[in-house]
Amino acid sequence: MRKPFVAGNWKMNKTGEEARTLVAEMLPELQAASSIDRAVCPPFPYLMSVSAMLAGTGVGLGAQNMYWEASGAFTGEVSPAMVAEFCQYVILGHSERRAYFGETDETVNRKVKAAFANHLIPIMCVGETLEENETGRTAEVVERQVRGGMNGLEAEQAAQLVVAYEPVWAIGTGRAASAEGANAVHADVIRRVLKNMFGSDVSQAVRIQYGGSVNAKNAAELFAMPDIDGALVGGAALKPADFIAIIKAASTRAG
Repeated sequence: MRKPFVAGNWKMNKTGEEARTLVAEMLPELQAASSIDRAVCPPFPYLMSVSAMLAGTGVGLGAQNMYWEASGAFTGEVSPAMVAEFCQYVILGHSERRAYFGETDETVNRKVKAAFANHLIPIMCVGETLEENETGRTAEVVERQVRGGMNGLEAEQAAQLVVAYEPVWAIGTGRAASAEGANAVHADVIRRVLKNMFGSDVSQAVRIQYGGSVNAKNAAELFAMPDIDGALVGGAALKPADFIAIIKAASTRAG
């Protein structure tokens, strides 16, 4: 059975003091949930201070993005080695990055490879827009993103990668995909593509998170699905009680 993994994506929220307060409030419950993998992904400026708070707790730390080059004249960017100094995970290809900052399947692929080269575990996001969903293109879009983002990986690398299925129409809207609908994309699209690319063992090893209006009320239903292995949580990750409820729902699945 795949070990559930829940990560909180704070996006561009919180001050440094607020970030430390949020971690301090959630940390006892996060640390206790040792049957699952869990991580928080604060903005770049707070990675160092949050890393110090998480040291030795078993709770992971992730960055929300990175560049693929090791160093150079790339003003405003953050290299994989800089991220790896503090983090174990990095979110790549989030739909907001694709929509607002020109991310493509090719650039996501370059970042995924750079993450592995620096011993980071990528959380690679895929998902369709509302228009794509309503015109029946979900499978086409998600397959293209999975293939493009994981192109050229070794099977051993692919097995470690985390895929986050985040339908764009569900992010921050309160309109989550149904548990059955999300599970169908995980099983019939993402795992099918992974099997085609890397074989059945890798397909069954890869953890696929769901993201998009995950909250304390729908988490248990989502995690009851056989191919939903956790969640990439947005807004609810900023609310301690809600995020801990999601963590506990994942822990119940882990048994």
